[in-house]
Amino acid sequence: CEVLYHWFCPDGGDILDPFAGGSVRGIVANYLGYKYTGIDIRQEQIDSNREQGLDILEVENQPNWYVGNSDKILNNFNKEFDFVFSCPPYANLEVYSDLEGDVSNMNYDDFMTAYTSIIKKSCALLKPNSYACFVVGEVRDKKGNYIGFVPDTIRAFENAGMKYYNEAILLTAIASASMRANGNMKYQKLVKVHQNVLVFKKENNE
Repeated sequence: CEVLYHWFCPDGGDILDPFAGGSVRGIVANYLGYKYTGIDIRQEQIDSNREQGLDILEVENQPNWYVGNSDKILNNFNKEFDFVFSCPPYANLEVYSDLEGDVSNMNYDDFMTAYTSIIKKSCALLKPNSYACFVVGEVRDKKGNYIGFVPDTIRAFENAGMKYYNEAILLTAIASASMRANGNMKYQKLVKVHQNVLVFKKENNE
């Protein structure tokens, strides 16, 4: 996230994270002089984020974390942001809670409805000529087929009026991939060793 902040957010800029399920993006942002606002539906996660923030950052330089459903909380925001950056739940690959409004416990159609709405509301708060970046990866359905989460994410941003501007590949778990490959190939499934870093731009239409 340090690299992405330097590349796509102006110095001292405001960063919005609608899926703030960890402390790293916020702590790194404020440590580098940015102003971070993150939202997560779980009180225990935000409590943990705040505790870690206080361990690392000065008291007067803390990320701004909100507890609640991003799809609702974003309706009350009236400030503009310089960068949207998040790593959302990968559909229901990992269910984080049974709370109403938690997209991770929804079926895929309901997930995409809420997910698309959150992306649209987040992008509406971006300043013109600013960027949004989501780190996402493919997931499989119960039959083992990829569901197309990456292209669905791209379409959600495009439907929000954003332009698909950059893509990078984040390599992960390479060292252990060879050890897992034999077991995966019993079912003709390639070992996954990357996530997609998708970057979108909000153009100034004036």
